[in-house]
Amino acid sequence: MTTDPHKPGSGNLPEHGDVSFESRDISISSVLWSLVYLALTVFISLIICWYFFKFTAQYVSSQEKPRPLIRQQMSSEDEKRMAMPTEPRLQGVPGHESDPQQDMRDKIASDTTANESYRWVDEKAGIAQIPVKEAMQIIAEKGLPVIVATPEKKPENKTEKKQ
Repeated sequence: MTTDPHKPGSGNLPEHGDVSFESRDISISSVLWSLVYLALTVFISLIICWYFFKFTAQYVSSQEKPRPLIRQQMSSEDEKRMAMPTEPRLQGVPGHESDPQQDMRDKIASDTTANESYRWVDEKAGIAQIPVKEAMQIIAEKGLPVIVATPEKKPENKTEKKQ
């Protein structure tokens, strides 16, 4: 059974007669040999893969047919054009001239300047464009304009008059 854990010679550890602990649970030399074996296995696998890659690359290059004569005579620009799909292309794909993010920044900038500028829409009718912030302030002060609807006349029915 457990002896007194507070006894001065026990180091405050419980003692049991049937339980014993090994001084080392793992052998350091076996761990090191396992790591050496793992490193050798990885290195040998790398060499095998490298030789396999070289063999398959040589095999593919020996089986490859030469390019047609017309393709050999093409300029690099013509080859590039032939590799791309025809216009219109989606923005952002290789070969497209414009950058979609820059296009978006340009559009936002032009919309912002248009919303913050003054100009005549129709000078004869007295219609002008003013900045949006000023227009919202004017609407808040004066309110929305009221439009009076004129009553529509009903078309006369000719069949009713004949009776």
